[in-house]
Order: sequence, then C-alpha cells, then structure tokens
Amino acid sequence: MRADAARNLDAVLRTGARLLAEDPSTSMGTIAAEAGVDRRTVYRRFPTREALLAAVFQAKLDSAERVLDEARLVEAPVAVALHRYVEGIVPVSREWPVDVRKMMRADPAASVRRQAQSARLDRFLQRAADEGLLRGDVPVAWARATLDDLVDAAAHRFPELEPPRAADLVVDTLLNGLGRR
Repeated sequence: MRADAARNLDAVLRTGARLLAEDPSTSMGTIAAEAGVDRRTVYRRFPTREALLAAVFQAKLDSAERVLDEARLVEAPVAVALHRYVEGIVPVSREWPVDVRKMMRADPAASVRRQAQSARLDRFLQRAADEGLLRGDVPVAWARATLDDLVDAAAHRFPELEPPRAADLVVDTLLNGLGRR
C-alpha cells in the first residue's frame, strides 16, 4: 500500500471510530469529510458502514493485542505488567472509543479474538490473586470488572490524565483500594 493510501486508511479508521462512537448513524460522507478524503475513497475500501465498523473493530483488537503482548502478563512481575497494560490500553481506548461488545454480537471472528484477549486478562488476574496481590475473599471476576471500569474511567472520564499517571492511579486503586492506610 502506498504511503498516502495508508495515511488515508488510517485517517478514515480513526475518524470513523470517533464519529461512530459518538453517533452510530453517522454517514459515510461525514466520516470522509472529517477524515479529509473523498467519499469515493471511503466507499472503495468500505462499501458499507458495517464494513467500516468491522475494520475499526479489527484495528482496535489489533491494538489491544499489541498492548497485551507488550505488558508481558505472564513473565513480568504482576504490578509491573499491570502498569504496562493500563498505560498501553488507556490510549488504545481513547483512540478507538467504539464498544467491542457490539461487534462481538455481529462478527463471530471478532468475538473469538476478543474472548481470547479477555481470557488472557482473566488468567493474569488469577495469577495476581494466586500471588497474594488481590484479596482472597474477593472473586477474581470482581477484580476484572473493577479493572475494566477503572481503565474506562481513566480513558474517558478523565481524558486529561496522561497514560502513565492513569496507570499509577488504576494500579494503586486496584491493588491497594481507596481506604485509609
């Protein structure tokens, strides 16, 4: 792919992610205009809004996969891996603000990929529990839901937080809570 075509594709995907997250009925013409490309360029690559949305979800899953790999969830110490994961996934969530759960209902292949990624996080949190970093009286599923909610809050409710600071807050909250010490 030529460099300009790759830039255009990236612009369409990122713009599409942002606009479709804000309004799922956004037209392809609006996405093209915001991305700075001709509408025909978008339609040549994505004949339907669903095709564009599927490509956006795949791009988000690709980015999340890279974050999971780079966090070294199996090899690194739990606190280090957790910090790496959060520091990496917050920008991914901001760049690709679409909800993958919607795609999971429509695209079985995306669903399988997302479930595999989710299982990696579940195993990681089980490891954290096994190593005594999470309370034994709290189900690991609760810790996972809490992690997901903290990441979502850091990424979207507090967009001014830089990823390293967001990771500091999420890790500290998950591992130490908010109570007095």
